[in-house]
Amino acid sequence: MTSDNSTCGGPDTGPGRAGVVRAGVVQAAPVPFDPVATLRVVERWLLEAAERNLDLVVFPEAFVGGYPKGSAFGGVVGDRTPAGREEFARYWNGAVEVPGPVTDRLGELAADARAHLVIGVVEREHGTLYCTVLFFSDTGAFLGKRRKLMPTGAERMIWGFGDGSTLEVHPTKLGRLGAVICWENLMPATRMAMYAQGIELYCAPTADSRESHHATMRHIAMEGRCFVLAANQCLRTRDFPADHPTPYGDDPEHLVSRGGSSIIGPLGEVLAGPVLDQEALLTADLDMALIPRARYDFDPVGHYARPDIFRLHVDTTVRRAVQTDDSPSESPRVGLPAPFTSPRATPDDPTDRSLLAQRHPGSLGQRP
Repeated sequence: MTSDNSTCGGPDTGPGRAGVVRAGVVQAAPVPFDPVATLRVVERWLLEAAERNLDLVVFPEAFVGGYPKGSAFGGVVGDRTPAGREEFARYWNGAVEVPGPVTDRLGELAADARAHLVIGVVEREHGTLYCTVLFFSDTGAFLGKRRKLMPTGAERMIWGFGDGSTLEVHPTKLGRLGAVICWENLMPATRMAMYAQGIELYCAPTADSRESHHATMRHIAMEGRCFVLAANQCLRTRDFPADHPTPYGDDPEHLVSRGGSSIIGPLGEVLAGPVLDQEALLTADLDMALIPRARYDFDPVGHYARPDIFRLHVDTTVRRAVQTDDSPSESPRVGLPAPFTSPRATPDDPTDRSLLAQRHPGSLGQRP
């Protein structure tokens, strides 16, 4: 592991100190299609986060389950191939159910690190996969999830569309915490929906490592007058299974994703990053008192808005294909369960896969 550090704010005296949030963004490679092995990767980075007394840790988009960059899944207009269906089956088997044993373990890891955790996963529900972000408190409580509203390009072949029921900002002791995923950040209405909920810690898990995306992150920080934490994977060809189809050639060191993670302040100032071509834990001390100071001269949903001219309607109801009479008509609000007390599965414990599978048979799947 390598690290990149930048600080803004007060001394290192622990969570809740004088309104300062010590935040970290992980730029690393998971183990695609293998959630159990990826949990070990998450644990290693959270151990380092704990050593640094981080209050908040953000992981990239689709970290658990994998972002299959370069994959075609045998799909062309009007046809699919048998090999592509097999490739999708492996991807589906490596996705996770929410809630389930993987979310249980992530909650345990957040509690062990005593940090709020925001992490991208590939979620499985029925026959559909979703690009989802999960939120956990520093006690391990599951705060909720966000499903990506609009998969980008070929992502629509493998991911379903989220609805407005998860377009939610979570009040925490650190501040108002939410996430907007990858190119959702280019959707003005999505950003406005988050600003209207008073988002302060704007997490942006992504798969985009271009300089133009970094410019978007700076713009959003200025527009929303909030802290932006952008997290992307640093991924090489060798990180995928040897038999995984790839358009990137045979060089195991070829960079599939260069990273570009960063932390931005509420006036667009870069506090950490962007870092390219290497794994890193970026950190910054976020002085939450800067937010009202930044909103003094610009508030996109307050004194700088013109509701007499522009208004946005956001539908937050659950949209199901089958609606029964006893189904909730509005978005469910996830409560805060008690801290996790289930047995620990350590990185060296060969029974961790069986432990998770025992809790929820079939949810983890196996690599073919």
